[in-house]
Amino acid sequence: ERERDCSTQVGFLKDFVLGFWDYETPKVMVVKDRKLGVIYRAVQFLVITYFIWHVFISQKAYQETETRPESSVYTEMRGVAMLEDSVQDTTEYVRPSEGGDVISTILRREVTHDQTQGTCAEHYSVANANCTQDSDCAKGEIDFDGHGQRTGRCIPYYNDTFKTCEIKSWCPIEEYAVVREPALEQAINFTVFIKNAIHFPKFKVLRGNIKPNKPKKLLRCHYHPKTNPYCPVFSLGFIAAQAREKFSELCRTGGIIGVFINWKCDFDSDPSKCIPTYSFRRLDMRKNLPSSGYYYRFAKYYHKDGVEYRTLIKAYGIRLDVIVHGHAGRFSLIPTIISTVTAMTSVGICSIICDWIMLTFIDKNEVFSEKKFDNKPSQPITTDLTLTSYGSTHSDLSDGVPL
Repeated sequence: ERERDCSTQVGFLKDFVLGFWDYETPKVMVVKDRKLGVIYRAVQFLVITYFIWHVFISQKAYQETETRPESSVYTEMRGVAMLEDSVQDTTEYVRPSEGGDVISTILRREVTHDQTQGTCAEHYSVANANCTQDSDCAKGEIDFDGHGQRTGRCIPYYNDTFKTCEIKSWCPIEEYAVVREPALEQAINFTVFIKNAIHFPKFKVLRGNIKPNKPKKLLRCHYHPKTNPYCPVFSLGFIAAQAREKFSELCRTGGIIGVFINWKCDFDSDPSKCIPTYSFRRLDMRKNLPSSGYYYRFAKYYHKDGVEYRTLIKAYGIRLDVIVHGHAGRFSLIPTIISTVTAMTSVGICSIICDWIMLTFIDKNEVFSEKKFDNKPSQPITTDLTLTSYGSTHSDLSDGVPL
């Protein structure tokens, strides 16, 4: 039995080694079935159309691409407006007055005047701030939602009859003494100048969104995609409209708007035709009211009679975030070869689909299966050549006649 097992194993290994060198070739079989032929040509048409239209024409798969260019952004806001009897210029309502890829505009202010460091009553909305006696206020305690450190005293809340805990802070506190100013509605006509330069290092191409030989024109033009594509000057009203926002609502709550500069360049043609497009979209959460909108606080400090004062300003406005995207391409032989080979290989899907239909759904699938898969060993092809001599030891094989 051991000898039989050994011989069996040896035979298996021998068949495996010899079978490894067998050559397999596909067998061509013509199936005269109209429905199957229609399916085959239809799938072929869809595959070829997909590669020609989508891959080569739309996606330009014959190009090498660059999607991470180097970019620089400079922004500047212009405009003057009247708020009641005061003149508001860029120094008053722009932060920073000249910036990079982020710039904000103040549209409405809530101002707390003449604050000094001292002691005053905590706001009644702060947790555990309401009290009736000093023992209700823990000395030295700081509430992170409050305005300062508690002194341990319970005092009247400014001019009201109830009491809250006393705190060390900038007094009077903002919630009590704030003055809400009207919105700067004339800001709808303010303009933002956005200068952008982009560099594609792979292709050694540098482009800008303005024409350097016409700087004076930028002082009086506004952007238009057809008539003024090289004038990146946008009014705040235009930006709000493009982002589908109401300017009056932005004045009330503020908001963050993304300015997207899209460079899609085809360097197979003239690089001067590479012109950016602009789109605008609001970025902050509008539906979540507690966190929607945009505001920030800052203060202006001054001294009076040797005492330091400050004016606290809570500013609501529009923040513009400039985001640059770049995509460039140029013809290259390697991606062209890869895409072409992929397209030719994908055409083979047609035969696979039709073979599956033929062997699964057609009535004569068993007959087709026998014809398609032939496992019979082929007879060796001999190439012996027999020469016949006609009275001479030399013959011309090309003519087949004796010399």
